[in-house]
Amino acid sequence: MRVIAGEARGLQLKAVPGKTTRPTTDKVKEAMFNIIGPYFDGGKALDLYAGSGALGIEALSRGMESCIFVDQNKHAVATIHANLSHTGYTDKAEVYRNDSLRALKAVGKRDVSFELILLDPPYAKQQIATIFGLIDDYHVLAPAGVTVCETALHIQLPDIAGPLVKEREECYGDTKLTVYKKG
Repeated sequence: MRVIAGEARGLQLKAVPGKTTRPTTDKVKEAMFNIIGPYFDGGKALDLYAGSGALGIEALSRGMESCIFVDQNKHAVATIHANLSHTGYTDKAEVYRNDSLRALKAVGKRDVSFELILLDPPYAKQQIATIFGLIDDYHVLAPAGVTVCETALHIQLPDIAGPLVKEREECYGDTKLTVYKKG
């Protein structure tokens, strides 16, 4: 697993030890950022279900100014810290060991909004509809912000979820990427 593009291009990233985390493949990560590249230029990112932190680190490498990483697995949090240190992005990041629903509430209380929200929940525990509701309730997506969901191929996401409108959907093997913008 590596950083695909940007200033940290080519740097290897550690994976979370064990079998509880499913890392996004380099192919899917590259496709994801090729899809959303035109939608963002700087700003803040939120990487929920961050795992190794690879998606948020890719966003930082490609020009995001800062990223908040959230994962409830202590091994994932340790891996995120190691990968941030290795890539030199520690000063651009905040890392929290927390449940994604509580994390959204906490960020909402801080009155922070994000230009990019990355959702890559464990395939067996997907709560994307609930997450969409909280993104709306807590106003954490900036007006021109983008939300990207990585799901199993068979998961059907709505065309419209509150203020979010599905912009694009692409499939890569058993993985589906869905991009939402505010409508």
